[in-house]
Amino acid sequence: MSSVLRSAVTGVGGFLPPTVVTNADLEKIVDTNDAWITERTGIRSRRRADEGQFTSDLAAEAAKRALAAAGRAAGDVDLIIVATTTPDLTFPATAVIVQRKLGAPVGIAFDVQAVCSGFVYALSVADGFVARGLAKCALVIGAETMSRLMDWTDRGTCVLFGDGAGAVVLEPVAGQGTTADRGLLGFALRADGTKQDLLYVDGGPSSTGTVGKLRMQGNHVFKHAVINIAEAVEAAAEAAGIAVADVDWFIPHQANQRILAGVAHRLGVSEDRVVSTIADHANTSAASIPLALSKAVEDGRVKPGQLLLMEAMGGGLTWGACALRL
Repeated sequence: MSSVLRSAVTGVGGFLPPTVVTNADLEKIVDTNDAWITERTGIRSRRRADEGQFTSDLAAEAAKRALAAAGRAAGDVDLIIVATTTPDLTFPATAVIVQRKLGAPVGIAFDVQAVCSGFVYALSVADGFVARGLAKCALVIGAETMSRLMDWTDRGTCVLFGDGAGAVVLEPVAGQGTTADRGLLGFALRADGTKQDLLYVDGGPSSTGTVGKLRMQGNHVFKHAVINIAEAVEAAAEAAGIAVADVDWFIPHQANQRILAGVAHRLGVSEDRVVSTIADHANTSAASIPLALSKAVEDGRVKPGQLLLMEAMGGGLTWGACALRL
């Protein structure tokens, strides 16, 4: 059998800003309470970036940890893709700022904007470079400062989101073209622009000239999430040539514990195979999948050689899933 080049995750890293905001803290500024938040979302606390701490700062810290885990240095990096909906600036791309902060050499650097699905989208884009031999050491980063988009009078949204960053190093590895290969095995990416009003930010450079605030119809998002994510997971598994039942770990976007449970139930997956970190850092949009992966690798649950399925849904609406062997 001929050799096939695949993109393998060789290092994982996560970073959360030090400031913790508990449900009790939010009770002081908005009409809500700990029991309501915990029961409906599974969230107990979230992190908030400090004043003067930007998305690129979180991204760079996560990237450093991923590079260290991979045994690589900034000088090895030739591709940086940052998935974010909260860039430092309108331009340049946050990835370029991260490149500078890491001291990485001249290479390819750009952002991907698919909101909460951004990390899965960014992985698929990076795979197009790495698996074709066009990049030898890629950083794929999900990084967000969602606190900067919050309307702190809207109790339906401000309790849900947090700040953080997660990163992976992708490198080319030779495989045999089978599902036993290490690396990215299959993707399913989706978008439906007719559902924009369910989850969006009400500002932007060309419309209002402002950043805007996050707006969401939570009950409608929930309904679409469970059905759409389950379909994408099954499609990604089919594209990879694997069965959903064969997956060792599901690493979902950390949006809402009820969504995680709903998707797992629909797929017939036991919840003990679902990595959940939402209680400690809430919904960190594009950062949530790599943060969950980083935590699960760090605590030893996720091990080399295991089969993983990642999935997400975000504003747009966008959604997608990815199957890989670590």
